[in-house]
Amino acid sequence: MTVELGRIGVWTWAFERLPWPQVRAAAREIEELGYGALFFGEMDGRPAPTQAALLLAATERIVVVPSVAIIYRHHPATLAQAERTLAEAFPGRFALGLGVSDRKHMEDRGHTWRPPVRAMREYLAAMDAAPLTGPAGPPSPRLLAALGPKMAELAGERTWGAHPYFMPVEHTAHLRELLGSGPKLVVHQNVAVHRDPAEARRLARASLAPWLAIGDRSSSRWRVIQELTGLTEADLDDGGSDRLVDAMVAHGDPDQVAERVRAQFEAGADHVCVSVATDYGLPEVRLPELRELSKVLL
Repeated sequence: MTVELGRIGVWTWAFERLPWPQVRAAAREIEELGYGALFFGEMDGRPAPTQAALLLAATERIVVVPSVAIIYRHHPATLAQAERTLAEAFPGRFALGLGVSDRKHMEDRGHTWRPPVRAMREYLAAMDAAPLTGPAGPPSPRLLAALGPKMAELAGERTWGAHPYFMPVEHTAHLRELLGSGPKLVVHQNVAVHRDPAEARRLARASLAPWLAIGDRSSSRWRVIQELTGLTEADLDDGGSDRLVDAMVAHGDPDQVAERVRAQFEAGADHVCVSVATDYGLPEVRLPELRELSKVLL
């Protein structure tokens, strides 16, 4: 099934923590602004298929992508059935992002952690083998949350492509080289939009806080970043060095943010979804910034 993401989308954590009327209104405005796709995170809030169905029904054209549905939360046959249902009901408007989350988070919720690539490979096979009694339409395109080479290889081999989250431009170039020219490379870009450079940098650094807080659970991510950028352990101190902030977050006025998005495309991205940084813990979509960015990105 053909799904056209366009070049620029929006990524947000806020949807699973906001009341549905606010989510619906935000999704409609994001579509009206002209963004091509809407990506939302899944953790302990609304299940990914339910959230996707609500968003698709509330909008008319925009592509909706769970980013990502955590495989430990969903039985593969159930998710395969939901995927087919959404692809049938909203043709050309749904793609499915899949990921493993992190070990501690899953074990805290009673799941048995398995090696990520093996778990994902087996999950994809189980989805494909699921018995379906409804209309036999095609599944939606699938994207894998891929950071390292083995998951990227699996993404290129078994799915539409890779969807790395919160990584620097150097990683985009690295993944494009690994994937080759065929698979999709759908890149998340964290942005802090403010015309005051000091405030933009403050917001950018604040957006690193959740990641730094779970550094012991994201060591594989950090190893990849170190290898590709030359950053060191010292860059993690005191809320993150300026080098780390600059590598991980596009910050400044809309034109400066647009420069980083262009760099992502030059590095090999097919689509860039922007995620507006907020102070840690605030479930905000940040529509004012998305309005500003739409004038320079779309």
